[in-house]
Amino acid sequence: MKIVVCVKHVPDLQSDRRFTEEGRVDRSQGDGTLNELDENAVEAALVLAEATGGTVTAVTMGPQDAEDAVRRALQMGADDAVHVLDDALAGSDAFGTARVLAAAVRRLSDDAPVDLVVTGMAALDGLMSVVPTLVAAELGLPAATLGAELTVADGVVRVRRELDTATEVVEAPLPAVVSVTDQANQPRYPNFKGIMAARKKPVTVWSLADLGVDPGDVGEPAARTRVVSATPRPPRENRVLVADDGDAGTRLAAFLVENRLV
Repeated sequence: MKIVVCVKHVPDLQSDRRFTEEGRVDRSQGDGTLNELDENAVEAALVLAEATGGTVTAVTMGPQDAEDAVRRALQMGADDAVHVLDDALAGSDAFGTARVLAAAVRRLSDDAPVDLVVTGMAALDGLMSVVPTLVAAELGLPAATLGAELTVADGVVRVRRELDTATEVVEAPLPAVVSVTDQANQPRYPNFKGIMAARKKPVTVWSLADLGVDPGDVGEPAARTRVVSATPRPPRENRVLVADDGDAGTRLAAFLVENRLV
């Protein structure tokens, strides 16, 4: 079974996040990291590969430091990785991102068909949650999204979704695109052996030309969405600090009752 897992390099959630003057996410503040929700996608892909004797290829797009995302996936156990690196990608929106990721999947299918594309439910720098479905549309494949559980058997992928008032199960024939939530699993932490092994695993770098993607179809000029304005989050006001003299619990309960929060 050949599995591709799409991952993204995002700014550290603990850093001071902001937009640049061009309306793009400022990625210069602090160290970036593998999108936390993509770790669930990597774990789901690894579990399936281990059960079926398959392989996992991690794919990302972005500037030079985006390689850190696939390196993390390799440390977790992915077999190899692809980094789509091209200056023309700057400013790409979700549609442009999906077009490039889909092109990478098609290129990876040249050697052997890709059976499954796995993604996280969202990227924490944008929280749009549309890229998995857009990738499926680009590839002409069925999409099974927001899975809290993922299984594959007899050429069919099954995804269990946990809704507010119900649980539903959807199925799709392979090949397919699926996204998983943070309820799907507990991502493994890379051990020393995995970290050392990842240093020897290949990261293939492709340009848009390698994928046959027209630079005019991606990047800021082709973006269908853009940030018009952004306002910094205002500082918190009217905070109440309670010193615990032994009755903090009682005072907290009274505050919640008084403000109808329970």
